[in-house]
Amino acid sequence: MARTWLLLIHQIPPKPDYLRVKIWRRLHQVGAVAIKQSVYALPQSDQALEDFSWILKEIIEGGGDGSVSEAVFLEGLTDDRLVALFQAARNADYEKIAEDARSLVDGLSKDSPGGNDGSSKLRSHFSRLKRRFEEIVAIDFFGAPGAGGAGGALADLEARIAGAERRPGKALPAVPELKGRTWVTRKGVYVDRIACAWLVRRFVDPGARFRFVSGKPYQGKANEIRFDMFEAEFTHEGDRCSFEVMVDRLGLDDYGLSQVAQIIHDIDLRDRKFRRPEVDGIRLLFDGITAASIGDDERLERGFVILDEMYAGFAKQTQEKSEVNHAPYRQTYAKEQRKNRKGLPGDSRVDR
Repeated sequence: MARTWLLLIHQIPPKPDYLRVKIWRRLHQVGAVAIKQSVYALPQSDQALEDFSWILKEIIEGGGDGSVSEAVFLEGLTDDRLVALFQAARNADYEKIAEDARSLVDGLSKDSPGGNDGSSKLRSHFSRLKRRFEEIVAIDFFGAPGAGGAGGALADLEARIAGAERRPGKALPAVPELKGRTWVTRKGVYVDRIACAWLVRRFVDPGARFRFVSGKPYQGKANEIRFDMFEAEFTHEGDRCSFEVMVDRLGLDDYGLSQVAQIIHDIDLRDRKFRRPEVDGIRLLFDGITAASIGDDERLERGFVILDEMYAGFAKQTQEKSEVNHAPYRQTYAKEQRKNRKGLPGDSRVDR
């Protein structure tokens, strides 16, 4: 069935010069796209009609002329083509935000903020970008794919600012109190998110449930904990991936986990920080999981098997190292490890 659109068809006098710029900005603010010179479109809605009516009023008051019409396209311009124009416009907006966020991250890498003044300025820049992102999401009528990249860039920027400030992480309940929660992350899980979910199942809650949501900003509900996503309770901090942050903040002082964390870091961030020789092989295994076109729940189950074997291998190294060097290290959740090793991931419960 054909869509119904609203069209603003207008003429603006050549003078004053500022009026044309003002109207263009107003049209961009409401998310309209140009389909011809001086013809702009919005998907039909009460809000769209109100937006176009106010803009038309400004045009007429400025000495111009125009009209607002409902339209259905029967020949020539198709609905699919018009939807693509809206998505392209929003993708351009998202890409600009991502570029600005990456530029600030690069600045952080070269010169971390010094003192409260530097931190305050960075926070101010981040807040403006975040507000702009939310404004774009509000006029993203057809779910442009660029939203995920922009949201991820903002999440990385916020995490790196927090790391540069050396502020403590968000307060969380003790590990026993984290049981029974629902853990939320972005759809299309890959190595870092799979590893975080594995850590939760193995060391926090064997019966943990997981939800997978879009890349757009997600406001956590009661009894939910977000990870590796925008404004999550667990996400990147400084130059650490989400898995490293989770290991640290849960107090899991474990040689095997530290080795796994280094591999996950090198795969996820691709900065060769730890130069782990296992990276290429492990990455290939995770790439195989994502290439299988399976759902997120099955990605977790397959990824858990890889991580179980990795951890078991490093645990064996730990025992051998301890016997030779007598070097003690804490195993805070040893009982949990032994208990959870029975029946996971086979008995996994995944809530989509």
